[in-house]
Amino acid sequence: MKKHLFLVFLFSCGFSFAQAWEPSFNLAQTKAAETNKKVLLVFSGSDWCIPCIRLEDKVWKSAEFQAFAKEKLYMYRADFPKRKKNQLPVAKKEENEQLASQYNSKGYFPWVVVFSSKGEVLGVFAYEDKAVAEYIKTIDAL
Repeated sequence: MKKHLFLVFLFSCGFSFAQAWEPSFNLAQTKAAETNKKVLLVFSGSDWCIPCIRLEDKVWKSAEFQAFAKEKLYMYRADFPKRKKNQLPVAKKEENEQLASQYNSKGYFPWVVVFSSKGEVLGVFAYEDKAVAEYIKTIDAL
């Protein structure tokens, strides 16, 4: 029984720190407008882009960034996986392609676009090998 309770505890703790990616960009924008938070749009190649994977592991998954994001951001990942087993549903793929044509026409990966709660582009940046605190500082300053 103790073992079971311990596993439930670990499982619930893991989810309390998981970054919540919004299921659609429009939903992220709507929530941001209602709460006066920023939107972080991340263009990613989750199964082939090494810098995208590093950014995910080093920054987006870090407890420090997740705490910041929970307080100040809504996040949407426009993912472009290449492996057949990781392909997205057609509607999601079309949404991501539309976003790419509008905000990432040169096809940079990873590419991060930060929006105000009103939908204005505040800034863009790519992956840099820097501390999580520097990413937070950059986003917060926009």
